[in-house]
Amino acid sequence: MSHKRLLIPGPSESPIEVLQQQTRWLIGHRSSEYTALYTGIIEKLGKYFETQRHAATLTASGTIWMDITARNMVKGRALAGVCGAFSDRMYKTIQDAGKPVDALKVEPGMAIKPEMVMEALGKADYDTVAIVHNETATGVRNPIEDIGKAIKKEYPDIMFVVDTVSSAGGDYLVPEKLNADLMFMSTQKCFALPPGLSIALYSDAAVERARSIPGRGHYTDLIAIHDYYQKKQQNPTTPNVSLLFALDYQLDRMLKEGPKARYERHLAMADLTRKWAAKKMKMFPEPGYESITVSTIANTLGKDIGALNKELGKRGYQIANGYGDLKEKTFRIGHMGEWTPNEIKSLLWHIDDIWGE
Repeated sequence: MSHKRLLIPGPSESPIEVLQQQTRWLIGHRSSEYTALYTGIIEKLGKYFETQRHAATLTASGTIWMDITARNMVKGRALAGVCGAFSDRMYKTIQDAGKPVDALKVEPGMAIKPEMVMEALGKADYDTVAIVHNETATGVRNPIEDIGKAIKKEYPDIMFVVDTVSSAGGDYLVPEKLNADLMFMSTQKCFALPPGLSIALYSDAAVERARSIPGRGHYTDLIAIHDYYQKKQQNPTTPNVSLLFALDYQLDRMLKEGPKARYERHLAMADLTRKWAAKKMKMFPEPGYESITVSTIANTLGKDIGALNKELGKRGYQIANGYGDLKEKTFRIGHMGEWTPNEIKSLLWHIDDIWGE
């Protein structure tokens, strides 16, 4: 088959009707038509995430918000949770910006827990904590609601930054319930859009913090992004208008399904995959901290995952090998975006058939 259905941790499969929105005629990004498009998107994001937080989209991958965290949130010293490759990227991004940062590191497959964070916060003077909610390398889902609650109870002025790149739009997340000052995501994961846009929801406190920090950069200046929208309801730099057409359309679909129903569908897909994995091998994350958007499975039987994927490709499917040091030691099934439990059952049947089980 020429097309492989993507059941990887991203990009996820994008419905054809969503992709087709990108074929609409372009409009000027300083026009009233664009203002209507963009303000509509901001309003829909507020409705979907049930939030009063400010919202913004950037024509960039979600990684840019790691840079924005470093340049706009970290005034003195940051604490970054590291539980896999992508949370390590957050740590290194802050470090590369020249900001003091300490890593709160756990073994791959383990989650970062509130008591770990609170213990670390008692050892130094931190003004920012950055946690990746859904670590796609290990399939770990960190308990960010409990972490945010613990932080704000003892340290209300600390900026709590949460990377929800691979969970927002699938998991049920409300920034206020998380106590998140900055929560960011990408469109190519649970939003089921092509790569190219990132979205952030941020608090008034985050704006105040950013205003107090010099050297925020240009493209990474949260104040420029925020103030331009407040004045003109547009982006300060040229946006990807075609992708925003698709985002606007997809948000309507997501609102129609509803954030809680969308969460339940993702949870059902995760549950199916976990039960299948328990019969074959075992899940890689510690019990109780498994992602609901991507399942990382420990390859305890030593299967050739590359060969499996080659055979799946002939049947029109693609899953993912382990990431980095976990290649062949694990494999990953991304059940995010528009997939359904029945489609996951079909994929798992094909894997069993290939393995002769």
